[in-house]
Amino acid sequence: MLTEFGKALIFIIIGLVFVAVGLLVAKILRPHNPTAEKTMPYECGEDPIGPQWMRFNIRFYVVALIFILFDVELVLLFPWALIYERLGMYAYVAGAIFIVILFLADFYLWAKGDLEWIRPQANIPRLDSLIDRIPLRSKPGVSAPTTPSTKNE
Repeated sequence: MLTEFGKALIFIIIGLVFVAVGLLVAKILRPHNPTAEKTMPYECGEDPIGPQWMRFNIRFYVVALIFILFDVELVLLFPWALIYERLGMYAYVAGAIFIVILFLADFYLWAKGDLEWIRPQANIPRLDSLIDRIPLRSKPGVSAPTTPSTKNE
């Protein structure tokens, strides 16, 4: 007589054998004719340009995280939409607060510029440009530098 652990072990072994047989049958049946074009790296239909190990813009990850957050939050709204009538005013207020928080988060991301794919570059003033705009002040007792006059004296 098998114990519960024995039954689980047999189930795991059958699962591993099923996967191994599936992979073996697929390897036997599939055609194997690699070409130079088939062995090239594939980048979403685009021709690969530059080295494979290059830095990606962080915008890809930020947009993906924002999408996942809003997607999960919208998935939470579906069960609420189905049963909020049975739960009464409490569920309606809770759902309304949740939706308001979603809109506030959306406006925050929009104001911060995270929804823009290409952010405008920040105009950071450089010290050189600030110094050029400041008029020279002379110290007491020291004459200020004079500019050459255009008049003939």
